[in-house]
Amino acid sequence: MHCQPRLKHEVYIWSKNNQICLICDEATDTAHSICNFCETELPWLMDHCEVCALPLPMAGLTCGQCQRQPPTFKHVATPFTYSFPVDTLISRFKHQARWPLGHLLAHLLGQCLQDRYENAELTRPDCLFPVPMARRRLRERGYNQATMLARWLSQDLDIPCDERVLLRPHETVAQQDLDAKNRKSNLLKAFALAPGAAVKGLHLALVDDVLTTGATANSLARLLIDAGARQVDVYCLARTPKPGT
Repeated sequence: MHCQPRLKHEVYIWSKNNQICLICDEATDTAHSICNFCETELPWLMDHCEVCALPLPMAGLTCGQCQRQPPTFKHVATPFTYSFPVDTLISRFKHQARWPLGHLLAHLLGQCLQDRYENAELTRPDCLFPVPMARRRLRERGYNQATMLARWLSQDLDIPCDERVLLRPHETVAQQDLDAKNRKSNLLKAFALAPGAAVKGLHLALVDDVLTTGATANSLARLLIDAGARQVDVYCLARTPKPGT
C-alpha cells in the first residue's frame, strides 16, 4: 500500500551541500541553488526611475510618466529587468509551479532589499501584502505566486506578511492581455479591503512578481492610502522596460 500522495510537480530537496544551479545545472557550493557565474550574468537592474524603477540611461532621475502623474505608491524596489533568463524563470515559476525558481528569485530580492535597508535607501515596512488573485483564477492555478513570494520574503526579512487584508472580489481580464490605457479601466473597483482591516498609519509594501505599467500596484496603493496607510511601496522580482526600448 502506497501512503505517499502522487505529486504532479517535481519535488526538490534544498540543502546547503552538493547544490545544483537551477539555471545552468552545474554543481555549485552556494547555499541557494545558483552558481556565482549565473548570478553575475542575471539582468540586474542598474540605472532606473527613482519612483517606479523604469530602466533609464542615467541614475538619480524620475521618468516622465512619474513626473506627469505621480503614482500613489512611493517606491518600487526590484533587482532585475524583465529579460532573459529572469523572464523565463518567472514564467516557469508562475505557470508551471516550479516553486524552487520562485524561492530562489525571492531570496535574491530579499538580499537586494536588505542591502537597501542597511544603506538607508529604503525604510523597512510594517507589513507585506501580496497582490491578491481573483477566486476563479486562484482555483484554476492552485496558488497565488505573489502570496508565495510574500511568505518567503517575510521569512528572509523578518517582516510580517498579511494575506487577508487585500481582496479581489471581481473577476477581470488578465492584465497582460491589455494595453496601458485598458489596464487602468480594467482595475476600476477590482480590489477591496477585508472588513475591519486596520492599515491606518502603517507603512506597507505590496509584493508581486512583475511590474509592467504599475496600474495594479497604483490601484492597490490608492485603496490603502485612502484607508489611512502612511506609505505604500512595491516589491517585485522584475521591472519591464519601456515598450519599444
